[in-house]
Amino acid sequence: MGMGWMKSTPSVCGIWILAVMALHVVVLRAAEPTSAATETMSVVRRLQPNDVLVMTVYQEPDLTTKVTLDGRGMAELPLIGSLKLAGLTLSQSTVMVHDLYDKDYLVNPKVTIQLEQMATQRFTVLGQVQRPGSFEFPPNESINLLQSIAMSGGYTRLAAPSKVTIQRVINGSLSVYELDAADMAKDKKTKPFEILPGDIITVGERVF
Repeated sequence: MGMGWMKSTPSVCGIWILAVMALHVVVLRAAEPTSAATETMSVVRRLQPNDVLVMTVYQEPDLTTKVTLDGRGMAELPLIGSLKLAGLTLSQSTVMVHDLYDKDYLVNPKVTIQLEQMATQRFTVLGQVQRPGSFEFPPNESINLLQSIAMSGGYTRLAAPSKVTIQRVINGSLSVYELDAADMAKDKKTKPFEILPGDIITVGERVF
């Protein structure tokens, strides 16, 4: 009887060990984010000119401020003065402002920065289109060249779709792209040319 108990004990212990190991594996797998979740977390919006922010500091009502980032992406904040926030995320901006207040003005301030209104993103279509002008990007959507022309009412009868230019400022330098929209419309395999905020599109005129 004693020997039988001694033999069964390792078996019971082994079962418990396997159960604990299995539970540990389940917990680890549950803690790992799915690929979709990882992709979602990686998409973080960065501040840009004309964004409207609201900043509050806990128990410091005099520091509460609502500010619009200017064309250079600068914000005018109480005590700190002018500070560039464009290009940063809300979290990065909060840390930066916290550190500046903590360094010279407050003890461990609790800073909160919220995005009250996103900047309106626009592009311009000129030349031989039905409704030339400035247009807004749809929220959270991209626009390609053919879609931008459609938003401007399409071509006039004098338009030359093969003669389209796009002016784009990249890091302060002007770049000009010469594109054939007619060819893009015909060839469905051609990757659409994506329009970016601030682009100026000009549809040329046919030569008779």
